[in-house]
Amino acid sequence: MATGKASDLTLYNDQFIGGYVETVQQNTNLFNGASQGAIRLINELHGGDYDKETFFDLTASLITRRDTTSVSAATDLAITSDEFVGVKLNRKIGPVGQTLDAWRKISKDEKIMSFIIGQQSAKATAQEMLDRALAALEAKLQSVTALYHNATDGTIASTDLSTGLQKAGDSSNDVLIWVMHSKPYWDLVTNQITNAIYRANGVKIMEGVPATLGRPVLVTDSASLLEADGVSSGVDAYSTLGLKAGAVTIKESEPSRTVLDLVTGLENIVYRLQGEYAYNLSLRGCEWDVANGAANPSNAAVATASNWDTQVASNKLLPGVIIRSR
Repeated sequence: MATGKASDLTLYNDQFIGGYVETVQQNTNLFNGASQGAIRLINELHGGDYDKETFFDLTASLITRRDTTSVSAATDLAITSDEFVGVKLNRKIGPVGQTLDAWRKISKDEKIMSFIIGQQSAKATAQEMLDRALAALEAKLQSVTALYHNATDGTIASTDLSTGLQKAGDSSNDVLIWVMHSKPYWDLVTNQITNAIYRANGVKIMEGVPATLGRPVLVTDSASLLEADGVSSGVDAYSTLGLKAGAVTIKESEPSRTVLDLVTGLENIVYRLQGEYAYNLSLRGCEWDVANGAANPSNAAVATASNWDTQVASNKLLPGVIIRSR
């Protein structure tokens, strides 16, 4: 009696769709507590293209010498006010379309598309918000000479962190956190190893982290922290930000809306997904220049320093400090 074996049969390999969905791989966990409150993400519904907050200016010559021999009239000082202004950025998701036939061919319900795009857009939305926030911070801080340390003569070193903090003067204790690209982060680790650090920060290196003058570090490979050929041809520049509380605020200012729709009238029926949302972006101590930057600005406009006007009397009230290195 002949018994059939596997080798007697023609075998077809199974192909299947797993639950893995490729998403953005940049570290986007920098909001709120993760950044010591330097990068704030809040939900606050807000109409219009801008959000404005009034504040009172510093009253000049508030304290002066009093002449005890005089009874002449004293001149009143006026209290003046100004405003901080943030700008609304309108965003869309998709549209993403796929024929129903395509889903049938892989034996899947078309509604799986909302699951896939949902996973991808959640991460992509956080990345886009973070990148715009860092781009605005980088541009503004680099434009303020008093807050900018140029270390592009080499890779970042411990002394550069110290020099960067010096830019904040006696408000250096207000710098809560470093935000940097992974390139300068590992340059810092390597530099500390190379320069014979076997003391307090030698312990840090053995733990796989650099000594950073008592401030935590958040590492994110955001394109906003990298300028290709920023030093010279073939030599990129990297920005390291030392941020204070409320350095940047992102307000989710409109309800997000996602629509799933069947599109007919084509050769094949299409399943389409499209979404919309908006958020307001504001920098500590700054006013969005409505005349120059305008409403719903482009990414380039957000990253233009002249569109973020300083509204405070002291640079110490701005978002922090910046270090540029190779």
